[in-house]
Amino acid sequence: MRALFTDDHQAFRESFAAFVAKEIAPHYLQWEKDGIAPHDLFAAAGQYGFLGMAVPEQYGGGGTKDFRFNMVLAEELASAGIGGAGLGLTLHNDITTPYFIEYCNAEQAARWLPGIASGELVTAIAMTEPGTGSDLASIATTAVLDGDEYVLNGSKTFITNGINSDLVIVVAKTDPTQRHSGMSLLVVERGMAGFERGRNLEKIGMHSQDTAELFFNDVRVPVANLLGDEGKAFNYLTANLAQERLSIAVSGVATARAALGWTVDYVKERTAFGQSISVFQNSKFTLAEVKTSVDVAQAYVDQCVVQLNAGELSAADAAQAKYWCTELQQKAIDQCLQLFGGYGYMLEYPIARAYADARVTSIYGGTTEVMKTIIAKSLGL
Repeated sequence: MRALFTDDHQAFRESFAAFVAKEIAPHYLQWEKDGIAPHDLFAAAGQYGFLGMAVPEQYGGGGTKDFRFNMVLAEELASAGIGGAGLGLTLHNDITTPYFIEYCNAEQAARWLPGIASGELVTAIAMTEPGTGSDLASIATTAVLDGDEYVLNGSKTFITNGINSDLVIVVAKTDPTQRHSGMSLLVVERGMAGFERGRNLEKIGMHSQDTAELFFNDVRVPVANLLGDEGKAFNYLTANLAQERLSIAVSGVATARAALGWTVDYVKERTAFGQSISVFQNSKFTLAEVKTSVDVAQAYVDQCVVQLNAGELSAADAAQAKYWCTELQQKAIDQCLQLFGGYGYMLEYPIARAYADARVTSIYGGTTEVMKTIIAKSLGL
């Protein structure tokens, strides 16, 4: 056990590993074929306390903002080879729930937080638009105030949990004349008139994670669903980016470690030219390189988690973790897959699914190029 964790974290890990083995692993390949995990997966996770760990106890949550519990979930999902469906859970916990915790007023907290913690209300955040990508301030979705309602119009794409979500945090322009200061967060609820979901997008990987297009056609969103203050969305989004990017880094290094373990086991069993391929120098050197890279990255990520818990994780440190660990994830899995030979290309092997799943990680949550720009800015460049 790494020094980062306590006995409580270890007990939590054992419980979640058992949950994954019973509730996710037996069904995962079918969900991959279906292109979506069932909505009730979230309720099952919530029932055992694996959702909303940071939600206050009065609303049915765990009452702790210790990100190490989130880290445990990501590591166990990676260890079990759970990609797409796991992303839906980690997004709900790591990326969307903090907005509700931090910016809900008392009425909203009572209305939404219990369901978020129980998994009855699945969450998503809708930022990306077909024509904007990383340029968030250029979004075209608008929300015009009309009495005690906003009239919401626009579209979003690449939305994680887009099909399963019950609550969608939508980034919209409440003042189209402004860029960053004109954006607000509105919570759109399942069933609101004019809110339509497009197709569940077909992706290279992450197949069991529902990624959808969302359309808003004169959706009348009550002012009571404004999250935080009008015009403050960019500040809110920026404040949560460090945790979002660290979450992706945690999964990246954990998946690389899982790939290493699968490959070590495989090369010990596989024979070529009359001997185990584990005895070949190429196998040894490749796996030694992966092992070293993973352990070095893990030390940095663990340090970042400590900083996050202390409220001291900088944007640049989070960017370094996200950039380095997602690029490492792709490289390490590629190196490991090569040692599987043709079997590494077969989707029945977790290494093949991990290879496909990994490609998006250096894109979402801010591309590697955006991460490098943030790091360079911290150098005064």
